[in-house]
Amino acid sequence: MFFAWLKRFTPRSLYGRAAMILLVPVVTIQLVVSVVFIQRHYEGITRQMTETLALELSYLVGRVDVAPNLAAGQAEVARLVGPLALDVTLPTAAETGDHRAFWDLSGRIVARELRARVPGVEAVDLLSDSKEVRIVVATKQGPMQITAPRRRVSASNPHQLLVLMVFASALMTLIAYIFLRNQLRPVKRLAEAADAFGKGRVVPYKPSGATEMRLAGTAFLDMRARIERQIEQRTLMLSGVSHDLRTPLTRLKLELSMLEPGPETEALQRDVADMERLLDAFLDFARGDALDDAAEVDVGALVRQAVEDAVRGGGKVKFVAVGPSPDTPDAADAGQGAPTEPLLVHLRPAAVRRALDNLIGNALRYAGRAEVSLWVGETALRITVEDDGPGIPPDQRDEAIKPFIRLDQARNQDRGPGVGLGLAIARDIARRHGGALRLCESERLGGLKVELVLAR
Repeated sequence: MFFAWLKRFTPRSLYGRAAMILLVPVVTIQLVVSVVFIQRHYEGITRQMTETLALELSYLVGRVDVAPNLAAGQAEVARLVGPLALDVTLPTAAETGDHRAFWDLSGRIVARELRARVPGVEAVDLLSDSKEVRIVVATKQGPMQITAPRRRVSASNPHQLLVLMVFASALMTLIAYIFLRNQLRPVKRLAEAADAFGKGRVVPYKPSGATEMRLAGTAFLDMRARIERQIEQRTLMLSGVSHDLRTPLTRLKLELSMLEPGPETEALQRDVADMERLLDAFLDFARGDALDDAAEVDVGALVRQAVEDAVRGGGKVKFVAVGPSPDTPDAADAGQGAPTEPLLVHLRPAAVRRALDNLIGNALRYAGRAEVSLWVGETALRITVEDDGPGIPPDQRDEAIKPFIRLDQARNQDRGPGVGLGLAIARDIARRHGGALRLCESERLGGLKVELVLAR
């Protein structure tokens, strides 16, 4: 429980935690040294200096006590104050009690030692003048006031060592932080390169720093190169497969077109068209956004264009207003909800358009109408596609996103055949942009609600 509470106040970043690891021991050592060593050291010095003054005061009080009368006592005081370097008033007003500031820790030692070693001490005043100590002692000739410089009973500048220690610690901490920052910078650069690659971008990166960081950076570059080679090889292989398969399909279409029209010929033509469509779906799923370069794109215009193309294709779809919350948009006709200013986002436009077309196509295939909304935040953007179809039960939504999965009982298949790759393609594109694909129920339309979340 304590560590869970303490964790809320610890820094989140690597720099902050490194600084905390660096500063906590330094501050702890300063406190320990200040309390255990410096305070005791100065208390010992104060005690020794006060003992010396107490001996002088005891001698002076003894000489005054043996004087036969006040005049003789005053004469004895006048003879001794010069060599003792004290300011003495005899007689003086009676006074009792000690007076010192609450932060004057050495003053407590001064008053205690004077009362213990000088008989008849009635008052010790360290508050009236911080540079002096005033002592009232009872003698046989009446109360006597003795004033001595404060530096005779305690060190004049006990804080100098503390100031020097704090300054030296701050300087060493600054130097250590500079070196530590140079060691942590490669970690931050590696994290940025890995994060960018996870979002489908390749940023320049060169291993640097300590030996372990160079090894980690080199391993990351090797991993990135292997992944890029695999994507390139897969794309080339699929391009070859596409070319090899389309050639016989084209011959089949040509041969069918030369046959006499009839039910059998039309059925064969539909089969060939289905084969072409399935081949295109497989290629889209395997290729993803490998051939698409990231760029600054007006995402509002991109979504609007996808909706307009779907409307021209005969689909009943709306583009609702862009706002801070996609849950309560103002319904509008296709294109009327487009933002007044460009919403520039760094992404792969062809890949995002492919994912959006798949989502809109699925919604129109399994439902009567659909609505598309857009929300752009500081760290992410969200494109929502909702429909009024039968939806997908919550316990089957994870299965629906998997490739080649068709939920015949959940979605109506009469609107057109599918291969179960639309949601899988959209999910892969979202992941390559550092986002996710979420399925839930549409509160406004009652069907399926698909949220395509992309990191900015």
